[in-house]
Amino acid sequence: MSDAYSGRGNNDRSVTKETGATMTPGPQHGRATPAPGGPFLIGDTMTGGYGSGPDILHDCTIAVEKGEIAVIVGPNGAGKSTAMKALFGMLDVRGGAVRLDGEDITQLSPQDRVQKGMGFVPQTHNIFTSMTVEENLEMGAFIRKDDIRPTMEQVYELFPILRDKRHQPAGELSGGQRQQVAVGRALMTKPKVLMLDEPTAGVSPIVMDELFDRIIEVARTGLPVLMVEQNARQALEIADKGYVLVQGANAHTGTGKELLADPEVRQSFLGG
Repeated sequence: MSDAYSGRGNNDRSVTKETGATMTPGPQHGRATPAPGGPFLIGDTMTGGYGSGPDILHDCTIAVEKGEIAVIVGPNGAGKSTAMKALFGMLDVRGGAVRLDGEDITQLSPQDRVQKGMGFVPQTHNIFTSMTVEENLEMGAFIRKDDIRPTMEQVYELFPILRDKRHQPAGELSGGQRQQVAVGRALMTKPKVLMLDEPTAGVSPIVMDELFDRIIEVARTGLPVLMVEQNARQALEIADKGYVLVQGANAHTGTGKELLADPEVRQSFLGG
């Protein structure tokens, strides 16, 4: 895997939105309000859970800046994916707030957050298996009214195997190739932030390294990348920022290097 991941924030905006870009708004199920300052995306002291169930998150804070890779790690059942879903509006945030690019979006639906520029790749059921690779990418651009061909070309440059298999049903691809389709589909929206839930789940170590290299390339364009990852050590190696969650709360926060060097984190979460 590439170790040259520093100095990401260059001027190549490729598959990302320009800061002032606008998209055709969809129906608003809530209202976004100005909240200037702070990180580009932040879930600030989030408390909440699913429906009328108990709280799973407890004053949990997750944030990512432009050009950063931020990683959420922790033991099974720690609330990692729940925190990601809270940021994307898939559960009730009963305390705290979610802010994107200076706006409070806590009350917006997931669909409206996509319109605001959030690209989310869930862990499972993240492609249309009966559709071709190219049709999957076209579906990712459903909210756009402009010419999508340049973005599709950029996705093919990022994931060359997808160009070769563009007319093949996505369901026939390997696990790693499916994940590339899922990430590519999210990039077709030209998002302001990319959110990945367990992007390397079920793939081989070699494929994991390749996916991480591509994630580094995406972050180098200036696009913030936030991901939940089960391969904690490898993820922290490429992370600008890491969050260790335990029982839905922040246990440790720091740069990837700081967390890898922390004796308590190493002993409790990285196998010593």
